[in-house]
Amino acid sequence: MINLYSDTQTVPTENMRKAIADAEVGDEHSRSDPTTLLLENKVAELLGKEEAVFLPSGTMCNLIGVAINTSPGDVVMLESNGHILRSETGGPAIVSNVLTDPVDGEKGQFTVAQIEQRLDQTSRYRPPTSLICLEQTHNFAGGTVWPLELWEEVCSFAKSKEMRVHVDGARLLNAVVASGVSAETWASQVDTIWIDFSKGLGAPMGACIAGSAELIDKAWLWKHRLGGAMRQSGLMAAAAIYALDENVERLREDHARAKRLAEALKELGAEVVEPETNIVFFDMTSCGKSNYEVVQELSKKDVQVSEIGNQIRAVTHLDIGDAEIESAISAITQVVND
Repeated sequence: MINLYSDTQTVPTENMRKAIADAEVGDEHSRSDPTTLLLENKVAELLGKEEAVFLPSGTMCNLIGVAINTSPGDVVMLESNGHILRSETGGPAIVSNVLTDPVDGEKGQFTVAQIEQRLDQTSRYRPPTSLICLEQTHNFAGGTVWPLELWEEVCSFAKSKEMRVHVDGARLLNAVVASGVSAETWASQVDTIWIDFSKGLGAPMGACIAGSAELIDKAWLWKHRLGGAMRQSGLMAAAAIYALDENVERLREDHARAKRLAEALKELGAEVVEPETNIVFFDMTSCGKSNYEVVQELSKKDVQVSEIGNQIRAVTHLDIGDAEIESAISAITQVVND
């Protein structure tokens, strides 16, 4: 099976499994799991924040990030294809009682001018926008990386308007590798930010959200409210530490393989969104095949991709090597030519 469905499909390597088995553990909720504490300190340092907390999932990071940065009735502004809006089952509305205000961005990014257009301060009947959510990299835009200058402009404007900024950084380290801009630089102007360990970094589960000591103290409250006490979480924290130590620089290989796949798809006549990191979106209708048909036929050939909207998505990761990419290209070619 060549699984290009998502980078969440990775499985722990033998060395990561050994790190899990050897982990020193305790009760993380009473702050007595040394491995989890080590991970949280490592992430806080990486992102240049005072504190971080280990959580079961990135979705919980987003739920908590919105909760600790808003009050009920507030408006959260985010890009219209953002993961928080499209793939988290309305969590912010249910948990935090907030409204979402989607902005139609380009490549998952929006400008200060677009924000200003939506901030009507003349009406006492309009709820306040208190939080802007950014996504780095942006999943449904094709793993795109915000330009640093635009990122800084948006964050600076938000600060000038006393709005907070939360970052869905599920694939932040892909952006770091692709752009050469450090994680701390991306995080320096935002209030809360998190990274995921269960995608390109290859760990079985978990994410860490970071921010000021005051905000992370509030995050602990929400963590418990949402049922996030994990007890001997050092087992999973050990996998995350291994991932941070061993699997960040190798993300370059995923990016290179995504480009190789994209080039082959273009040669076949597909319409391809040029990949910036490890996600390739493409449309096969120009090749005389429906995207649905292509996905189904590839599945029969043991190549797993997903259909999202009117495109197909393929995601490279540490379980996909050069041979798997070439086999996937061969399978796609057969489907097109059949």
